Amino acid sequence: MTVTTHARVDSREVLARLIDDLGDAVSTAAEAVDATRADKSGHFSEAAPLAVVTARSIEDVQAVMRIATATGTPVVTRGAGTGLAGGAIANAGEIVLSTLAMNKLLEVSVDDELAVVEPGIINGDLNLQLEPHGLWFTPDPASRAISTVGGNIATNAGGLLCAKYGVTRESILGLSVVMADGRLMEFGHRTVKGVTGLDLTALMIGSEGTLGVIVGATVKLRRLIPGTVAVISARFETVDDAARAAAVITSAGLRPAIMELIGESAMAGISAHLRMEHLGGSRLVIQTDGPGAVQEAEAIFATITSLGGVGELSLDPAEGERLFSIRRAFHPSMAALGTVLIEDVCVPRSQLPAMFAAIHEIEQKYDLIIPTVAHAGDGNLHPNFVFDGEGEDGADVPAVIWAAADELFAAALRLGGTLTGEHGVGLLKRRWLREELGDDQLMLQKQIKDLFDPLGILNPGKVF
Repeated sequence: MTVTTHARVDSREVLARLIDDLGDAVSTAAEAVDATRADKSGHFSEAAPLAVVTARSIEDVQAVMRIATATGTPVVTRGAGTGLAGGAIANAGEIVLSTLAMNKLLEVSVDDELAVVEPGIINGDLNLQLEPHGLWFTPDPASRAISTVGGNIATNAGGLLCAKYGVTRESILGLSVVMADGRLMEFGHRTVKGVTGLDLTALMIGSEGTLGVIVGATVKLRRLIPGTVAVISARFETVDDAARAAAVITSAGLRPAIMELIGESAMAGISAHLRMEHLGGSRLVIQTDGPGAVQEAEAIFATITSLGGVGELSLDPAEGERLFSIRRAFHPSMAALGTVLIEDVCVPRSQLPAMFAAIHEIEQKYDLIIPTVAHAGDGNLHPNFVFDGEGEDGADVPAVIWAAADELFAAALRLGGTLTGEHGVGLLKRRWLREELGDDQLMLQKQIKDLFDPLGILNPGKVF
C-alpha cells in the first residue's frame, strides 16, 4: 500500500476530516480531552490534545490512522488510562485514539484453551466471562479491576501471579494491529507452537503504542485450578528479614502462586489509608494453589517461622482475599499523600535483599522515605517517591528525587536487573533508557521504530 503524506496540516482541517469520517465518535469537549492529559503516574501534560476519538471498530481505528498519516498528526492510543509511566498522556495537537469502547469477548475455544478479545475489555471482566467456561486469563496486575487487556499487552504487564504463571507476553498467541498508515496486520497464530519468521507478536507486546495500534488479541487461557487456595500473612521486624525469607523460599524450590512483600513505610501508609492498625515491621503475603497447595503452604510457613516471621496460614477464601486487598491498596494509599513517582525496577530474585539494602542506603543519603512493595516471587520492586507537584515528564519533580532515582536505577542495573519490570518506559523513564540498553541497542530500537512508524506519529516522545 502506498500512502501519500504531507507536511503537518492545520489542526482545524484535521478535526474537520475526523468529524467527516467518524461523526460523533469525535469529541473536543473539555472534560473528555482534559482527562487524557494524565494517567495514574500523577503527571500531566502541558496542554490538552486536539480531540478524543472513541473507536468502536477496527475500521474506526484505520480511519483515524489514515487521516493522521495524511496530515502528519500525532496519535496517542489510550485504554483505561491506568498506566504508571506516563505512556498514554496526550499533549497539544495530538489525536487521542481511545479503544475503551472496543470491549467485547469475541470468541472462546474451550478445546484450544484460547479466546479472542477486543483491546478495551477490562482484565477482571474478561475472567468473569471466562469463568463459566472453566477457564481464566492468568495476567493479574494490581489494577485488574480497571485496566484493559490492550493496556496490559502494550506494557507487558505483570502483577501478583506472574512468578508462577508468567507476564502478559506468555499469555498472548496473536495480535491484530493497525499500522501507522492504516493497514491491518495479523501477527502470531492460534496454535501452541509457531516459529514462522520473526516473532512480531512479541515485538508488539510492551511497545507502548509506539509501533502500531492493537485492535484485537488471541489470548492463551488456563483451566481453572481446582482445590484449596492457601494464604500466608507474616510480619517481620525488618524489610531485610522479609526479603531474605522470600529469597530462601524461592531458592528452596518452593513455588507460590503469589509472594508479595510490603515494606514497613509502605505498610504504614496502607494502614493509615485503610484505617487499620499497624503493628510495625514489614510483611510477606503468600498464596499457594493447585493440588499440593496446603502441603506447600505448610512448608513455606515453616521456613518463615524458622527465619523469624510471625503470622498465620489461612484456607478461608474470604480471609485470603482480605489479605490481598491490603496489598492492592498500596497505590491508592500513596496517591492520597501527593504526587507519586512510581518506580518499577526488577532484579534477580536472589538479589532482592541487596536491592532493599540499596534502597535503605539511598533513603539515608537523601533523607527520604521511599515506601516500597515488591512482587517478591519474581524480584520486581515498586519503590515510590511522594512529593508535591506535577508536570509533563516529571517537570516539577524535586531535584533530590531525580538524584535518588538515578542511584536507584544504577543499583538495580549493578545487581543484574532492569529499569522496568512491567510499567514500561513511557515519559518517566526515557531519560535512563540508554543506561540499560547502551548506544548500539538503543540505535537499533530507534531504527525499528522508524520502520514501523516512518513519520513518527505513533505516541511521540514516549520511550525514546
